[in-house]
Amino acid sequence: MTIYHTGNDDRRTALEDSYNYGAIIPPEQRPAPPTYPADAAQELQPPSSLLVREIVETIILTLFIFWIVNSVTGRFRIEGSSMEPTLHEDQYVLINKLSYYLDEPERGDIIVMKFPDDPSRDFIKRIIGLPGDIVEIQDRTVRVNGVLLDEPYIQDEPTYEDVWTVPEDNFFVLGDNRNNSHDSHSWSFLPREDIIGKAWLIYWGVDDWGLVPHHPHPIG
Repeated sequence: MTIYHTGNDDRRTALEDSYNYGAIIPPEQRPAPPTYPADAAQELQPPSSLLVREIVETIILTLFIFWIVNSVTGRFRIEGSSMEPTLHEDQYVLINKLSYYLDEPERGDIIVMKFPDDPSRDFIKRIIGLPGDIVEIQDRTVRVNGVLLDEPYIQDEPTYEDVWTVPEDNFFVLGDNRNNSHDSHSWSFLPREDIIGKAWLIYWGVDDWGLVPHHPHPIG
């Protein structure tokens, strides 16, 4: 054993040499174990307040996502037969509420709208005439600005006749079941602000799942 004459360090060095050679050290000479703060063990486990905070944050995030989804989409149940054969009673349709913030409504779009005579009721119809259009229904045909519309989606040809000029910020809408639809031919025009959104997806019934079949009518 080597002893270094360094004053108070002699005892520490001797103890280290004893460890190196496997010597048994009396308890009173053993170095004290390291000490830790009293709350160190508690820091290893998340406190209950942290768990509660995480639960609250998860709930808030879920509600926020639900709010976002409801803000940009809507759900609509088809009632009645006014859109036969395109849409059927008791089908459920998802609506895109943002669509017409990005683009203007087009002829042939299927939309969900507030009924102008009773805003508490929602209708689903197809846009036929845009602002400024002249819609003419004669001889069981529909013409817009003199152009005959190709309408493979209708149930029956219309039996009524009339001519309408669509005013600014309004639209002319019809049901695909022309002779069994409460629409612009009976209550006039649809104001722009009464459009809720563009019908997007049939999500119920299961056998009917798919995109809503719009039919564009480009007219110069």
